Amino acid sequence: MEINLYTESEILYAHFDFASPHVAASLAEMIVGACFEVQVEHIGSTAVTGCAGRGVIDLLVRYPSGSLKIACDALDRLGFQHRSGADSFPESWPMRVGSVEYLGRMYRIHAHVVEAGSAEARDLVRFRDLLRANAGLRRAYEMEKCKILARGIMHGSEYSNAKGEFIRGVLSADRF
Repeated sequence: MEINLYTESEILYAHFDFASPHVAASLAEMIVGACFEVQVEHIGSTAVTGCAGRGVIDLLVRYPSGSLKIACDALDRLGFQHRSGADSFPESWPMRVGSVEYLGRMYRIHAHVVEAGSAEARDLVRFRDLLRANAGLRRAYEMEKCKILARGIMHGSEYSNAKGEFIRGVLSADRF
């Protein structure tokens, strides 16, 4: 699997793609092979069987304390790119992007590079696991994404920010 250039596209609501977990697993293996210090998990809607979303494969690349540069350098060597423009992430909490072709289809990739053991890393995994365990929550999340798109929010960072309130609410309620 080769990491290709990332291209922005309008956010579309897509049905679950059963190839996404396979693509994510292949990417995780590739990343860990390039940097043994990291752990990689498939997160986001494409990691939840049956969950519709924008079809971007989100990966959580967890690095041990003090190894951020090592993790980012490994992703860069593999061909992942820095996110640029208004949607760029700070290098203190970077995201790398890319795309891969699998079975004739292009898959966009967001690799979130987060320190292992941090609250952010735990929350990303916990939200995925809550969606996997609760079909009603999964449907509510899908409806929330449809409402966001219906309001005309089509830009990546605006879309992510709009989902944030729902996600924070779920995680806050789950703490009790």
